[in-house]
Amino acid sequence: MTSQNRRFPGAARRVVLTASASALLAACVTSAPMDKKAAAPPAHGGFGVDTAGMNTAVAPGDNFYRYVNGTWLEQTEIPADRSSYGMFTKVAEEASRRTRALIEEAASTNAPAGSEVRKLGDLFASYMDEAGIEAKGLAPIQPELGRIAAITTRKELSAALGDTLRADVDALNTGDVTTDRLFGLWVTEDMNDPSRYAAYLLQGGLGLPDRDYYLVDNARFTEVRQKYQQHIAAMLSLAGIPDAEARAKRIFELEREIARVHWNQVDTQDVAKVNNPWPRSELAKRAPGLDWDAYLEAAGLGKQQELIIWQPSALTGISKLVGSEPVETWKDYLAFHALERGAPFLTKAFVDENFAFTGRVLTGTQQLRERWKRGVDVTGAAMSEAIGRLYVEKYFPPEAKAEADKMVRNIVKAFGQRIDALAWMSPETKARAKEKLGTLQVGIGHPAKWRDYSGLEIVRGDAYGNAERASRFEYQRNLARLGKPVDRSEWFMPPQLVNALNSPQQNSIIFPAAILQPPFFDPNAEPAVNYGAIGTVIGHEIVHSFDDVGAQFDARGKLANWWTKEDAEKFKAAGEALVAQYNTYRPLPDLAVNGELTLGENIADIAGVAIALDGYRMSLGGKPAPVLEGFSGEQRFFLGFGQMWRNKYREPFLRRILMTDGHSPGEYRVATVRNIDAWYQAFGATPGQTLYLTPEQRVRIW
Repeated sequence: MTSQNRRFPGAARRVVLTASASALLAACVTSAPMDKKAAAPPAHGGFGVDTAGMNTAVAPGDNFYRYVNGTWLEQTEIPADRSSYGMFTKVAEEASRRTRALIEEAASTNAPAGSEVRKLGDLFASYMDEAGIEAKGLAPIQPELGRIAAITTRKELSAALGDTLRADVDALNTGDVTTDRLFGLWVTEDMNDPSRYAAYLLQGGLGLPDRDYYLVDNARFTEVRQKYQQHIAAMLSLAGIPDAEARAKRIFELEREIARVHWNQVDTQDVAKVNNPWPRSELAKRAPGLDWDAYLEAAGLGKQQELIIWQPSALTGISKLVGSEPVETWKDYLAFHALERGAPFLTKAFVDENFAFTGRVLTGTQQLRERWKRGVDVTGAAMSEAIGRLYVEKYFPPEAKAEADKMVRNIVKAFGQRIDALAWMSPETKARAKEKLGTLQVGIGHPAKWRDYSGLEIVRGDAYGNAERASRFEYQRNLARLGKPVDRSEWFMPPQLVNALNSPQQNSIIFPAAILQPPFFDPNAEPAVNYGAIGTVIGHEIVHSFDDVGAQFDARGKLANWWTKEDAEKFKAAGEALVAQYNTYRPLPDLAVNGELTLGENIADIAGVAIALDGYRMSLGGKPAPVLEGFSGEQRFFLGFGQMWRNKYREPFLRRILMTDGHSPGEYRVATVRNIDAWYQAFGATPGQTLYLTPEQRVRIW
């Protein structure tokens, strides 16, 4: 369900959660204790619905989201250390508490040196040692600042930029398409030949979330830009770098020039535009300015003969700036970004200044999360699957996996039947669609094999060094895949993450263990709500293989057309109708949902709900659903769906996701029910009500 920036609640093309980078995810998901109102457990009915959180004074046909969640929305306050709060946050908090216990247990044991358990414990303990970090001051980052200060030529500058390259983007699996490094590397299956790995380069180099933060001329972004320059100067001053304000102005102006050549979010998601294999030998000719030999050699890509360039004009424009802007300005830029990345592992002054801008200004968060929660994130970022192995052993019983697997089989079968019944699709395209559905891989709970962290060096007491070594270790793991056979069983998120994912190049879907827990999924619960909650997540991920992007990949994961011309035109027309529908939603007075940016997620929502409902009906085995507390089975299904997406946002964060995230905010995800005939039958929406659409106006996809 994925954050191309399509992450679920609303930062990944293929993910459930919203947030772009791990820092943003951390700011929104795992945080300090909730206030009493937010922490109060919902008063669920005996069938798994929070009936106390509903507002039955609202007519479902006027505002189904408010009908399902109105009282919860009125009574829930966003805790001070969050930019948003909702059901995914609640479930993620529980996963974070469990993870903390696992890590602290590891930290307290005298495990053998070099073991994964020892490394986990040392990682966490090092980060939690605030006194030790404070005593070291700037010492941990001084060697990096010294290397930057020693740069004198553009060749040395290019090498320094290459040394910062990391595998910190993933355009189609997790939807992470932003990096503050000059470019981002993504190593995954070649879209043109999925039997081999390819190296993709994506645009980067910005400290603000998106190009529009630099270029849009309005009061809100003018203020953000002013505060960003102040933040840059403050970070430089903390490091003892003189003339901080003048340097900050030059750094910001350089970033604004980078932003001018960046692609927008919609173009970045267009797989027809981003598939650009460039021979290594032509990089200097096509993108002059950067010394590509020095850059790639320093990046460990010196022997790579081809790169797939995601945004060619952006790469060309950024490369030109490396050759034209003063070397001294680039050195200041490198120093600032080194400090920004290192801030979480440096003294309190750096931590506080970093949060003051990235937390308060960019997301509206008012309070820094507790240290232990940040420590869980840091440890998870470095050794995610080592934690995942412990998490699965303790918190994911075989019966949960078996029940989830049964639900997936039902919903996949329901989708196959829906394909067969499509009146608008030709037999030829149906056959190709069924072929692709038949090769869909499903991962539930955890990967079949775990990553090996034996080569990762962790030193107790060296928080900054541990983070840097972990970053390089992950980068080297990705480089090592180039030239090797593709591992089709690879997972792209750890078991302890509350999320889900579709990988179009693998034609696979993944449901980590942590999302398979109440209230989304309870193997012992009444099935209607399970299908309305986790079932629609499952349906959503299945449909991503057939949304506006997924439908361009064939059964092998190759970017190839398998549609007849007529069927493709009908599919496109239905998508355009959905774009138009979502363009009418306006969460802020001056900012609407971008129907084109969110199209893939909206397709996955509308069809995911439809096939999950089919799966629920199938699960009944022909028997009538019971009426519980006055609600029919199908009403409970839609209630489960509507409550899963309850969410509240601070204005800066809502603005940010509307501009950068491929997911619509929760309220508008729930509004997709107005396209489902069964919803009208369940709740009696009638002409004249706000959500009512005539049968001809309802968008029908899959």
